[in-house]
Amino acid sequence: MPVEIRDLRWAITASQHRSLRQAAETLRVKQSTLSRCLRSLEYELGSTLFERTNGGTRPTIEGQEFLDAARRIVGDTEAMAARLKTHSRGESGRLTIGVHASLSAGNFRATLLDHRQRYPDVDTHLVDGSSDHLISDLVNSAVDVAFVAEPNPRWSNRSLLVWSERVVVALPENHPLTARNAVHWGELRHETLLLPQHGPGPEFHKLLISKMGCSDHCQLLRHDVALDRLLTLVGAGWGVLLALEGATGVAYPGVVFREVHDAEGPTRLSFRAYWRQANNNPSLRPFLDLLRERYPDLSAAPGAN
Repeated sequence: MPVEIRDLRWAITASQHRSLRQAAETLRVKQSTLSRCLRSLEYELGSTLFERTNGGTRPTIEGQEFLDAARRIVGDTEAMAARLKTHSRGESGRLTIGVHASLSAGNFRATLLDHRQRYPDVDTHLVDGSSDHLISDLVNSAVDVAFVAEPNPRWSNRSLLVWSERVVVALPENHPLTARNAVHWGELRHETLLLPQHGPGPEFHKLLISKMGCSDHCQLLRHDVALDRLLTLVGAGWGVLLALEGATGVAYPGVVFREVHDAEGPTRLSFRAYWRQANNNPSLRPFLDLLRERYPDLSAAPGAN
């Protein structure tokens, strides 16, 4: 008969109390039951583990060696069970999040910080990309959840409307438009506009067309580099750059941010969280619950279940 974890625990308890009566009381079993268990264990191992005297029960030399190993086995087993429990509740494990825009400020950054504080044992991995790229990653299970600006017609699975961000323009600090509190779309018509190929670049291009009627009057310079490199180019006077307010949390040399307005005020892009209903990653559910908690007024939006 194989040795069970229960047998190891009972033997450890017996060694701690040096009294079968007290050990049995601690284990809430009959003393005779504990005694039979230890005898059976010794028989299976072919070794005397305890010396039984009128003064109590003490481990033999072989018994002490066995108990040292038993404590390691029980400790490792309990630790593994605890890890499995926290993993099944989504309190540990790995969560891969698709990132569509900067997170130096704003709701996305605050959400990530809140999640990390609540679930410090979850390994959060971020993946950058355009909206179409992130949707493809979701389809291929490369990411668990993706935050994308504006509704994506390619997605027919689960989504949740979460927040919106104001559109800003990054200007060289000596640019005439920095004298204004806000910049209107028409004032960008003759500017050299740096446009990222990834992130919300395609959404900005759509905005240019919708707000100006066309983008022909803008000189567009597309770059396949990260946002911080584009902002460095702005500071060097290469052009201006459309961004979202989440990018304004970091200061860049020679760069000034201004909101972009239309006739109705600040221009905003809405963000949705996208995920697959069939995703069985336990770490995803607590993250989605956190989103609904942080944005309760939006949690009943279409596709939010």
